[in-house]
Amino acid sequence: MSNVPSITDVDVAGKTVLVRADLNVPMDNGRVTDTVRIDRFAPTATYLADKGARVVIISHFGRPNGARTPAMSLEPIAKALAESLGRDVRFVEECVGEVAEKAVWAMKDGDIVMLENLRFHAAETENSDTFAQRLGVFSDIYVNDAFSCTHRAHASTYAIAKILPSYAGLSLKAELDALDAV
Repeated sequence: MSNVPSITDVDVAGKTVLVRADLNVPMDNGRVTDTVRIDRFAPTATYLADKGARVVIISHFGRPNGARTPAMSLEPIAKALAESLGRDVRFVEECVGEVAEKAVWAMKDGDIVMLENLRFHAAETENSDTFAQRLGVFSDIYVNDAFSCTHRAHASTYAIAKILPSYAGLSLKAELDALDAV
């Protein structure tokens, strides 16, 4: 598994990088109560931004079954990630469509945005190629840093990897290297 290409193997400067993270973290009344997954992901976001990429983070939270559920918004998670990183993370209230596209097109090198919960769209869990194309329309590279979600055939973990050049994030690469050592 060590032969899986990593973000350290590609020049990301000036590129828009779509990053699948697992930020399905415990929350209570709209507040993140455990930041372990956020803190594990932070080095990947930092690495990409510091290398001059435009970092577009996608993730899920809970199981909203394809319905927009305000209690399952990623907005509080974006705030917690910004605190962990010590830098701005702009939250975008959509993950596909015009609102998301405009936000991404407005990014500068080194910026970080987090798009809204993927699972607000049933097409995510249906592994829709069309949904994956909508996710990837503004990206040059796809990075998977969601080890705990990698086994799922979802649009953001499987279909998207058929569309964009794909790499492992730092956390996923560390997990794969650990498996190699077994």
